[in-house]
Amino acid sequence: MVASWVAIVSGIGGLIVGGVAAFFIARWWFMKQIKENPPINEKMIRAMFASMGRPCSEKQIREIMRNVNSQK
Repeated sequence: MVASWVAIVSGIGGLIVGGVAAFFIARWWFMKQIKENPPINEKMIRAMFASMGRPCSEKQIREIMRNVNSQK
């Protein structure tokens, strides 16, 4: 009888510890991915146009941002 309670309590404890560990591992992985591949912003679009030697208007930048955001 006591052994079954110990098994149940340790099983629940293991699930809680596993859930907490999974949360922190997933958080670390997500932060790593965001750091390596930051989301695109208007500054990056302007730099891309400048590297191609093209002037860009605010309308073009807003249109590109709208297209990028609609793809998500």
